[in-house]
Amino acid sequence: MTAYQELIRINPAKRFGRPCVRDTRITVYDVLGWLSAGMSYEEIINDFPELTKQDILACLAFASQRERTVQYV
Repeated sequence: MTAYQELIRINPAKRFGRPCVRDTRITVYDVLGWLSAGMSYEEIINDFPELTKQDILACLAFASQRERTVQYV
């Protein structure tokens, strides 16, 4: 699993404190949305060359960890 802690950052002054990839303004939500819309890693990287495959995997790892810690009623 990707060590997302080094790549996903939360800065209250950027994108309303949403988790972003490194120092970009690209949120984990953005990346997950593109993947769920059917974009491939390569398409995302072509559209946003500041991202790497490792960044995309970090977004998936971050979302996976969040899902694991959600308390369901």
